[in-house]
Amino acid sequence: MAIDPSYPSWVRELHSPPNPKSKSANSIQDPPGFSSSATGKRAALAKQQARKPPTPEETDILKVKKSWEVALAPAKQLPMNAIMMYMSGNSLQIFSIMMVFMLFKNPIQGLLQTNQAFSRYETPRTKSKMWVVKAVYVLMNLVALGLGIWKVNGMGLLPTTRSDWLAWETQREPLERAIFAF
Repeated sequence: MAIDPSYPSWVRELHSPPNPKSKSANSIQDPPGFSSSATGKRAALAKQQARKPPTPEETDILKVKKSWEVALAPAKQLPMNAIMMYMSGNSLQIFSIMMVFMLFKNPIQGLLQTNQAFSRYETPRTKSKMWVVKAVYVLMNLVALGLGIWKVNGMGLLPTTRSDWLAWETQREPLERAIFAF
């Protein structure tokens, strides 16, 4: 397919194959500090030194370390949640209500899914160490729930004062009555 020479040069270049690169590209010197022969040696060493698969003990150690990371994740969220609760204020607004809802939802969800969170790290050899990790995970989620209770109390939604229970109070019967005489 021949391109008409009346077309612009960019159209002709678009429809024609690119020129093959010259063999002189290999004659360019390497930049200072780079040696192509060294990279060839490294590649040969990498091929010779194949990585051996980890032993079951090493795999178990890695699983326990990863499970500790999962267990401490709720503790890493506590400072952020505390600052957000402080900044949202104590008034009843949609933003503060949503923040409190999320503060309760995430730890409760974490508590209900404790075994699922650690199921991929649990093996017969790591089972004895996992109960401590799970206990820390549950404790951190309970601390997050405590933060939510603190916030709800600050908003005045917990019935902690006597006036909150007036509906169930009985009227006191006085022992004496004072009548003013004028």
